[in-house]
Amino acid sequence: MKSFIKNFVIIFVVLLVIAGGLSMLRGKDSSPEIIGIATMVEEINAGKVKKVAVEGDTLRIELVDSAARPQEVKKEPGESFGDIMENYGVSAEARKNLAVEVQDESAWKFWAANLIPAILPLIIIIVFFYFMTRGVQGMNQKAMGFGQSNPRQVKPDDKDRKTFADVAGAKEAKAELEEVVEFLRDQKKFVDMGAKIPKGVLLMGAPGTGKTLLAKAVAGEANVPFFHMSGSEFVEMFVGVGASRVRDLFGKAKRAAPAIVFIDEIDAVGRRRGAGLGGGHDEREQTLNQILVEMDGFDPNLGVIVMAATNRPDVLDPALLRPGRFDRRVTVDMPDIKDREEIIAVHSQGKPLSKDVTIRRIAERTPGFSGADLANLMNEAAIVCVRRNKKEIGEREILDSIEKVLLGPERKSRVMSERDKKTTAYHEAGHAVVGYLLPNCDPIRKISVISRGSAGGYTLKMPTEDKHYHTLAQFKDDLAMAMGGYVAEKMIFGDDQVSTGPSSDLRTATKLARNMVTRYGMSELLGPRTFGEHEELVFLGREIHEERDYSDKTAEDIDKEIRSLVSEAETRARKTLTDNRDKMDKMVVVLMEKETLEQEELELVMGAPQKKNFSGPGIEIAG
Repeated sequence: MKSFIKNFVIIFVVLLVIAGGLSMLRGKDSSPEIIGIATMVEEINAGKVKKVAVEGDTLRIELVDSAARPQEVKKEPGESFGDIMENYGVSAEARKNLAVEVQDESAWKFWAANLIPAILPLIIIIVFFYFMTRGVQGMNQKAMGFGQSNPRQVKPDDKDRKTFADVAGAKEAKAELEEVVEFLRDQKKFVDMGAKIPKGVLLMGAPGTGKTLLAKAVAGEANVPFFHMSGSEFVEMFVGVGASRVRDLFGKAKRAAPAIVFIDEIDAVGRRRGAGLGGGHDEREQTLNQILVEMDGFDPNLGVIVMAATNRPDVLDPALLRPGRFDRRVTVDMPDIKDREEIIAVHSQGKPLSKDVTIRRIAERTPGFSGADLANLMNEAAIVCVRRNKKEIGEREILDSIEKVLLGPERKSRVMSERDKKTTAYHEAGHAVVGYLLPNCDPIRKISVISRGSAGGYTLKMPTEDKHYHTLAQFKDDLAMAMGGYVAEKMIFGDDQVSTGPSSDLRTATKLARNMVTRYGMSELLGPRTFGEHEELVFLGREIHEERDYSDKTAEDIDKEIRSLVSEAETRARKTLTDNRDKMDKMVVVLMEKETLEQEELELVMGAPQKKNFSGPGIEIAG
């Protein structure tokens, strides 16, 4: 439709120009008055005509009265002006006083007047068919180029190319990739030693950890062309298009060697074969087969390095991971506290930070955040600062942004009854008191009865430093804290007045207890073993099936152990809250008044600082 409108406008403009040209053929003299021959003869006999100019079949009359409007007469072709005078009986005396001037007719006007009426329709037809043919040719070219790849290419001289200096953290990953950079810079050194650089480098890690940025940095450090495509860009509804695009992509890389081919989200085409919906001949599997062939089909010292990124290496086809293809795997971990400091410093550039902002403190409050999360955090802080009409980003804006990223924006407009607010306050106070007093829980950072996202209130706990292991004692304390809100509601309002608020806590506690029993071997009754093989249907991309490797009797024992762990946690939470009922009541009074308690205010309410001997794996939130 757009092409038709464009062609129509062009043809209309062309016709408009032609019409304007035709209108100019008559020139500026198109204004004379048109009269008949008889009128002209009368004026000549009356002595009113001063001059007659004969131009082809046109007689231009100039009257004696200079103020009078010029006149124009059309005569028959081939008839002379003298014949007209004789035929109409103009007197000899009148002829004697009349000035007659014969002018040659303009050649271009003659040919234009005779040829344009015949040629114009032909020109219109030719122009119309030209634009129609050009549109068809464009469609043919698109059809012929359907199997060609269109990678995003970053050339060595591009201004926005990345280097390792642009990648904060990820020290181990950068050290692994240094060898690839060295090979691309100086291939001869490796060839002389008889060494073969890996053909493929697979970057594995959680979403947002900087895998794509690392691949671009490798190309920038080596100063070579970088071809970037997503795995989903290979697959189309037509069989064979993906394989054709793979061939075209590797062909372009070989011509530009040394170069880097980067396939982002390779699990879109590299999943294990034989488990898809289309049998063994669907388009995705043909594309994967072509990638396998191409990676085997070029010399390892050609200078083409294939890099790929995925956050699901467990679903990739084994043929893709064997030596000779993606034979080097680089794990990009979630950033630790030092890495987070560097990443926050990078994303703070260009943002005016207040003097009270300490990057170390922000890094401590963001365990489990990826690089993308931290970038989003600093952007949210800047937006909050603009909304509050502040000139600098303060610590309060950053802390509020952390909670917004984790839970969503505050819903202060949500109307809560006094009863619901009191229930929420006791619920969150139950979590906070248990988590505050048990030695193996993370430090409580904040308590709030203000709704955020789907949570009516929340208790936020964060570790003081990164740690990657969890003990049985820590799990049991976390279970007790999760049950704290449920126990507090039962203590205050009675068994028959427990609300639906603890439902998410009960779900969290049940899941944690099940993992302790079935995955971590933390059951005295069942012993140190795991239960169930968790399988994944590749085409759905999620874990939906568990293969049971235990009997029905063992399943009953698992249920009993889960019930025992949750009951034990409830008992511990009840004892902690019963022994510290006055502190819980005092905390509720403060929450009803202020709605939010920070860590320092919580310590004042509890009367003693938190003493913790554990640092957990990340942020946890009790709703």
